[in-house]
Amino acid sequence: MIKVGDSIPAANITVISKAGQDSVSADSFFAGKKVVLFALPGAFTPTCSEAHLPGFVVKYDDIIAKGVDEVACLSVNDSFVMKAWQDAQNAENLVMIADGGAALTKAMDLVLDTSDFGGIRSQRYSMIVDNGVVTHLNVEDGGFEVSDADTALSQL
Repeated sequence: MIKVGDSIPAANITVISKAGQDSVSADSFFAGKKVVLFALPGAFTPTCSEAHLPGFVVKYDDIIAKGVDEVACLSVNDSFVMKAWQDAQNAENLVMIADGGAALTKAMDLVLDTSDFGGIRSQRYSMIVDNGVVTHLNVEDGGFEVSDADTALSQL
């Protein structure tokens, strides 16, 4: 599993932001900036939609005020689902990362296999990435206790 001090691997992702949608390498997306990244098992799922993503929407300005360049949400969903979820959650300030084939999730060894329920998904976590290097990593152990916006904010 990726750990503090490791660099974000080169894996193809689709980034959805106010500027539009673009396929890029993850290592280039994270280069030269400070990013709070949080990941979750799936768009439009209960905990993800009711607590995880909304917390980062509410705390967005506070996080940016701490010197963060981007707040990004990753899920193993396609870009169309991530864009629809961004719109439905009023999350236009967040960068949504569609890891449709789980390339980045697999490269970081943060895979959650939900079998018939949803297949390969991302574990629930948050991390702070500074110029492509992980400085904080908070991986959940089945709950929703350490990957929330308040925890990320306390680590900045």
